[in-house]
Amino acid sequence: MPLCRGLDRMDKDLAYSVWHEGGTALYHGMFEGSGHGFVDWVWEAHAAMERHSHQIANALIVVDGKAAKSETYVTVTLWTNPDQEGRLQEITVKGRYLDEWAERSGRWAISHREYVTDMQSMHDVDRDTVDEASQRNSSDPSFRLFPAHKESK
Repeated sequence: MPLCRGLDRMDKDLAYSVWHEGGTALYHGMFEGSGHGFVDWVWEAHAAMERHSHQIANALIVVDGKAAKSETYVTVTLWTNPDQEGRLQEITVKGRYLDEWAERSGRWAISHREYVTDMQSMHDVDRDTVDEASQRNSSDPSFRLFPAHKESK
C-alpha cells in the first residue's frame, strides 16, 4: 500500500497518493481530518522515530462498480530514538484500516479511512538486530526496483 511504503521510506508524495483530493481520515483518539492532513500529522511523529515498519495482511475487499470497501489488518512497529541511557523502545500497534475507495478518472484511491486500534505493546530493543541496508530514504535497496517512486524533497 502506498501509504505504508511512503511512511516507511519517508516519501511524502507517495503517502499522499493513497487519498483522493478531499479524502478524509478518522484515527480514533489520534486524528480526524483530511487524508493529506493525516499524512502531515503522522509525518512529524514518524520523523521523530529511529525507524518504523508497516505490514498489511488479511484484506477483505468488496468492489461495486466504481466504489469499493475494504478492511485490512495492519501491524505498525516503531522504534523510538535512544533515550539518555541509549535505550531504544519498540512500540507495536495492531489495528485495522476500514477504507472506502472510489475510482475517479481511472484512478482508485481512498475517499474515507477509519482506523481502529486492536492492541498495542512496548518493550526495549537492541539496535544490533537491524540490517544496514534498511534505510528511510532513497538509498534503500527498494528504490533500485521502483525508481519512479523517489522520496519527496
